[in-house]
Amino acid sequence: MQRLAVDPRPDWRERAEELGFAFHTIDGQPYWCEDAAYCFSAAQIDELDDAAQRLEEMSLDLVEDVVRRGADEPIRLSDTACALIEESWRRQDKNLYGRFDFAWAGSGPPKLLEYNADTPTALYESSVVQWEWLDSYCAHCDQFNGIHEMLIEAWKNFGLWGHRVHFTCVRDHAEDIGTVDYLRDTALQAGLETGRIFVDEIGWNGKRFVDLVAKPITVLFKLYPWEWLLQEGFAGHIGPSGVRMIEPAWKMLLSTKALLPLLWDRFPDHENLLPASFEADAIRGARVSKPFWGREGAGITRLAADGSIAEAVPGQAEIAEAADAMVWQQAVEMPCFDGFYPVLGVWMIASRACGLGIREDNSPITRNSSRFVPHLFE
Repeated sequence: MQRLAVDPRPDWRERAEELGFAFHTIDGQPYWCEDAAYCFSAAQIDELDDAAQRLEEMSLDLVEDVVRRGADEPIRLSDTACALIEESWRRQDKNLYGRFDFAWAGSGPPKLLEYNADTPTALYESSVVQWEWLDSYCAHCDQFNGIHEMLIEAWKNFGLWGHRVHFTCVRDHAEDIGTVDYLRDTALQAGLETGRIFVDEIGWNGKRFVDLVAKPITVLFKLYPWEWLLQEGFAGHIGPSGVRMIEPAWKMLLSTKALLPLLWDRFPDHENLLPASFEADAIRGARVSKPFWGREGAGITRLAADGSIAEAVPGQAEIAEAADAMVWQQAVEMPCFDGFYPVLGVWMIASRACGLGIREDNSPITRNSSRFVPHLFE
């Protein structure tokens, strides 16, 4: 694994915008970066693929066990959430996508940092944008990137013929809108009928959720976290309405950082896992505290072996600590290339590993401002 210095294409912004990649720059700084690229061997890509696939199977095994035993107390879910999870799992509702984030420098087992199982972003840049870059930079090289084709195939296998799939997210958020528009485009390419609606535009007619022209919403792709959705006034209508949600409700068991200690407890000493616990004292040495539902690094604190704070990101920590909803994970020495710390995100489409997106920062904690850097392998 190497970090290569690359000459950015002089027209990279124009190229990005031609692809519909409107959020290539955030707060005046490049989010999409072409001054570097990560290079792997084919064997290293196979190792990442295998690690993600193993973890997906372990995660699904965990969901089955939690639903069967009702062992959901550590995850702190409401009765409404638990009922939705159980119903969706027993219906075998299909899932569309997720992303495992790894710490790895190319040797030894990749270590799981977290699983973004419900509303992961950085999808379009992982799929279309970095593939277009590869074609310009090194057409004879390859890339771990079958995301686009796998998404189209997944939509075809959802069994949604005769339904209109509505896509929703919050308004005025370029990255979320871009992600939803891309996923909607893959559904259209799969032959499905689609529509787009913002979360605040979803209506209720007393029996069904409806769109702006009062048409029933029977299938809803939501780039809107389940934990937020269940705080909305219409949360109690989700089950009775019969609406089919993508991601399905059972993904709630995997989209919380509580997954980390649950996986460690079920698969202790697994090579791709870091020790994790609901109790801080159970993790020896340097460790990281993470809020159950933190996003983009918010609320994460890295502690040195003596307990002093090595790094902390503000955000959701206060809320999480007030509810005592934290998990503790053994700190891993993050790989560092040229002063940047990459996190390797392996994409799962319909529970199959099929792509890689890399974000890097000048600190070990990846956050909202972290850069996206393309990759290749030879």
